[in-house]
Amino acid sequence: MKNNSVITMFFLSGLSETVNYRFSLFSLTLLCYCLILLFNVSVTVTIILDKNLHEPMYILLCVLCINGLYGTTGFYPKFLWDLLSPVHVISYSGCLVQALVMYIFACSDMSILAVMAYDRYVAICQPLEYHSVMSKKTLIMLVCFTWITPFCVMGTNIFLTSRLELCSPYIAKLICVNWIIVKLACYPAETTVNNIVAYITILLYAFHGLFILWSYIILIKTCVNSVENRAKFMQTCVPHLFCLITFLVTIFFDVLNMRFGSSDLPQPLQNFITIEFLVIPPIMNPLIYGFKLTKIRNRIMGVITFKTQ
Repeated sequence: MKNNSVITMFFLSGLSETVNYRFSLFSLTLLCYCLILLFNVSVTVTIILDKNLHEPMYILLCVLCINGLYGTTGFYPKFLWDLLSPVHVISYSGCLVQALVMYIFACSDMSILAVMAYDRYVAICQPLEYHSVMSKKTLIMLVCFTWITPFCVMGTNIFLTSRLELCSPYIAKLICVNWIIVKLACYPAETTVNNIVAYITILLYAFHGLFILWSYIILIKTCVNSVENRAKFMQTCVPHLFCLITFLVTIFFDVLNMRFGSSDLPQPLQNFITIEFLVIPPIMNPLIYGFKLTKIRNRIMGVITFKTQ
């Protein structure tokens, strides 16, 4: 804990090569954040205000959009400030909080997508039992699971990191990342517990992925011989699949970059890989569902048409 009192600020070096086009990047980032706010708030408000959309599938979509707002708010305001600031620093406590927010956002997204897969499995494979299985009480428990579990798991990871003595205040990223903070620990710091908890966390969310895979194998088998089920699958499962693939691809590249990334890659490319999970899924999720789900599309278009008349 001694060195924690010495290192009170971290220096982020990820923006060191953006000086010449800082204002262009600021404008593009601000536009991106405004679109994220617009799309996610529109879908969220639409679902909350329309009682016809108070069904498990739409409520889970609302939770997904709220999580997108939560995660991006933990990144974009600080990033926009850094783009206009000559010095890119963050306090020690602020760094830990940002890392916590980023990881909770990513883990919650995975949990929500897993619960959405379960919802589609019950709706298509067990339609007669759907309302009893996906009751209001069950839905509340599942939503709490998608938020409380990531908070506890990632809170444990960040707490273990906060106990380490650090010997360097320099982070070669745009944002605070837990594993990089661990790498700043003074040698020979004891990071065995940190590594064990990190691997348990990876296994936990890998299990989420396996559960989604299992549910879709059964869904596809169920839908192959039924025209009605195929229609349900195309209407409600395809958007979920697009969102899932988008999320997994962005996280996959981010993990690859963290574990095996080369310093020879151009800094702008490294930066994009680092933050793509905060750019692509929060924009694509509400767009995909907004266009594909008829009830939401009609409701939003009805509001737009009414305002323009």
